[in-house]
Amino acid sequence: MRAKEYLFHHPVAFWLGCLLITLGVLSHIPMFIHAAHMNYQMAGMMMDSTMLIGMALIPFGLALACYGLMPRLATLRVNNSTEEIQFHVADNSPLNAEHIKLVIALLVAVIVDVMKPATLGFVMPGMTDEYQINSETVGTLALVALTGTAIGSVLWGRMADLLGRRAAILLSALMFIGTAICGAMPSFQWNLIMCFLMGLSAGGLLPITFTLMAEMVPAHHRGWLLVALGGIGTSAGYLLASGAAALLEPLFSWRALWLLGLPTGLIVIIFNKYIPESPRFLANMGLINQAKAVLTKYNGELDEPKPKKTLSVKSEEIESSTLSQMMRGPYALITLALIGTGVAWGVANFGFLLWLPTNLREMGMSAQATNQLLAQSGLFALPGILMVVWLYHRWSSIKTLVLFVALTALSLSLFIIGDILDQLNSTVIITSTVLLLISSSGVIAMLIPYAAEIYPVQHRGIGAGLIAASSKFGGIVGALLGVLGLFEQLGLSAFTIAVPLVLCAIVLTKNGIDTRGRRLEDIHLAFVNRT
Repeated sequence: MRAKEYLFHHPVAFWLGCLLITLGVLSHIPMFIHAAHMNYQMAGMMMDSTMLIGMALIPFGLALACYGLMPRLATLRVNNSTEEIQFHVADNSPLNAEHIKLVIALLVAVIVDVMKPATLGFVMPGMTDEYQINSETVGTLALVALTGTAIGSVLWGRMADLLGRRAAILLSALMFIGTAICGAMPSFQWNLIMCFLMGLSAGGLLPITFTLMAEMVPAHHRGWLLVALGGIGTSAGYLLASGAAALLEPLFSWRALWLLGLPTGLIVIIFNKYIPESPRFLANMGLINQAKAVLTKYNGELDEPKPKKTLSVKSEEIESSTLSQMMRGPYALITLALIGTGVAWGVANFGFLLWLPTNLREMGMSAQATNQLLAQSGLFALPGILMVVWLYHRWSSIKTLVLFVALTALSLSLFIIGDILDQLNSTVIITSTVLLLISSSGVIAMLIPYAAEIYPVQHRGIGAGLIAASSKFGGIVGALLGVLGLFEQLGLSAFTIAVPLVLCAIVLTKNGIDTRGRRLEDIHLAFVNRT
C-alpha cells in the first residue's frame, strides 16, 4: 500500500473543503474594496448577504476538509503487516533531497505561524483609531489571542496524536485561511472572536511542526535542525510581519495585514506534497506498510540489521504509557520544569520586556534612545541563536537549555541589583537588556524542540503542545500582572521571574537527559529505565 493512500483518505472532500474556505474568505473582499474611498474603514458597516454566506461556507468547508483527512484506521489495519519496524536505518541515514524539501516546507509553516500573531502589534494602533476605543480595550485583543494560542497548543497537540501530524498541520493552515476575514470585520467584537480562532490555529501549528521534524530527521541532524527551524522561522516571521506592515498598511490600512492569512495559508496547503505523515506515528497506529513506504522514500531500503547495542524495555511498558504519566511517571519532574520555564519565559517576554521601554523612559531615557537600545539589543540576539544551534548540536542539548535558562535569570538579577543600589546607569541597562534578549531568545528556541524529542511517540504531539501552551499562558499571566502594576517596579518584577527560573534550571539539571544524536526510542527508554 502506498503512503499517499493514507495521506488523503477522501481527497475530493478535502480539496472541496479547501475551495469552500477560500471562497468564504474571498466573499468578504468586495465590501473591503467598496470601502476604499473611506481609507478602507469598515467600522459600523452592515454585513451584506455575500459576506454572511461566506462566513457560513468557512466552518462547513473546515468540517469537510477535516472529514477528508480523517484516518480510516480500522480499514487500513486490515491485512496490514504486524512486524516490528527498527528506525535505526532512518536515524543513521544522511540528509537527502527529500529531507531538505521537508525542512523547507516546515520552515514555511513556522514562518506563516509566527507572522500571523506578530501582526497584532501592527494592527492595534489602526484598530484604536477606526473603532474609537482606548488602548486598554484594544489590549484585550492580545489577551484573547494569547488565550487562543495557549488552548490551541494543547488541542492541536492532542489532535496530532489522534489524527496524525500532517493532518493537524493542514487543518491548522486551513483555519489560518478562514480567520483572514478578520480584515473585513465591521466591529471590534467580531475581531475579538476571529482573533481567538486565529490564536487556536496559530498555537497548534508550531509544536506540531517540531514534532513532525523530530520524527522525520536523522538523529545526528535532528537537534540543530529543530533549533534552527525555531530560530530562523521566528526571526523571518517577525521580519515579514513588519515588512508587510510597512508596505501594505499605508496603502490598504491595517485590515490588509489580516487578509494576508489567505495567501500565506494557501502556501502551506500548496507545500503539503512535501509534508509526509510521520512513520513513527503510522507504526504506533499499527499501519506498518504505510510507515515502511514513508521510510523507504526518505531513507532508502530498510534492509540493515538491527544494531547490537540498544537500550531494552519491556514492550508492555511502552504500550501502557498514558498522558497522565507525563505528570506522575518518569516524565513528571522534567515536564513540570519545562512548563515552569515556559511560563516564566512568557511573563518575561510579554510582561517585563513589554514594560521595559516605559520604565526606561520614566528613568530619564529618551524615546529615541530607548528604541535604539532595544533595536541594537535585538540585533545581538540573532548571532545568539547561531550560538544556541552550535551548542545544542555540539555540546549538549540539556546543558545548553539549562545554561540559557540560568543566563536569563542572571540578566534579570542585574536589573535587581541595579535597582536595589539605585545604580541603573546606561552601561548596566545595556548589558542587562542585551543579555536578557539573547538568553530569552535562546530559551524559547530550545524549549519546544527539546520537548518534541523527549516524549514517547503516542504523546509527543500533546507533550510539545503542552510546553508551547505554557509559554503562551505565561504571556497571559504577564499581561494580567502588567494591568496590576507589577512591572512598574523593575527590581521586584525581575525578582519574581528570576527565582522560578533558577528553580527550573536546578530541576532540569537533575532530571533532564542529553538528546544529542540519540534515537527518539532510546531517549524514551532512558526515561523509563531510570525509574
